[in-house]
Amino acid sequence: MRHPISLTLAAVAAIGLAGCDQSGEAQVERALEDMNVVDETNLNDVMLTIGDPDEAVNYFAGANTNDPGRIDLQRGLAKSLIRAGRAADAVTAWQVVTKHAEANDDDSVELADAYIRTNKWDDAAATLNLIPPTHETYKRYRLEAMVADSKQQWDKADSFYQTAAGLTTTPAGVLNNWGYSKLTRGKYSEAERLFSDALRHDTGMFTAKNNLVLARGAQRKYDLPVIPMSQIERAQLLYTLALTAIKQNDVTIGKGLLREAIDTHPQHFDEANRSLRALEDNVTN
Repeated sequence: MRHPISLTLAAVAAIGLAGCDQSGEAQVERALEDMNVVDETNLNDVMLTIGDPDEAVNYFAGANTNDPGRIDLQRGLAKSLIRAGRAADAVTAWQVVTKHAEANDDDSVELADAYIRTNKWDDAAATLNLIPPTHETYKRYRLEAMVADSKQQWDKADSFYQTAAGLTTTPAGVLNNWGYSKLTRGKYSEAERLFSDALRHDTGMFTAKNNLVLARGAQRKYDLPVIPMSQIERAQLLYTLALTAIKQNDVTIGKGLLREAIDTHPQHFDEANRSLRALEDNVTN
């Protein structure tokens, strides 16, 4: 008795599906398309952040070939080329992006960044000049500061660095850059302050620690600053300080700092040992 009932139910189901006709199929297709978009977006985000840079380049290059004209894929390729250390190729990729109908000012900022990475400072300056002054972002002002530095336009550079630092919640990097700018100008005390500020925001930034030691050494402050450091970092900073002292003809102090660096390092400190031997051999000769 169950078979006729089953057949009847099947027939009803068939009639119901037929009643849906193509509108139901269209809904299913749209739903599947939406799922694919979500999956692709997630994959794109992964490739741009935690994926292997070279794999990301291959992924976005293939995606652009399969679906040309999409600005999100073009941006993905350009960003991946930057991550992969292929700045020259990234310039070409960002040029393509900036010519797209949907391009925005942020894309021009990224093109300027790629120009700077390839040492094309004039092209970077020209690109930034085309961006409206109302586009006020951290990265735009950081790049403006770097371009001003390259032209030794110090007042402009200082203004741009200050503005950039105020536009981010993580200013350690730009403060370090600003400090290095001051260091190259011979304004060592100002550089010291900026490196210290950078370390207050990021205590683990070794570049800022090393630059801080350079700034202090240039003022003949041959003691290490009171900052968090590992034993290896302490040895490396003592080595930097030693070389700074020797460069300023404070050879005796430099030799003492080299010995302290060697004693401090938990392993064999080859660079410091070589420097000390070379210094002692030169004194002997």
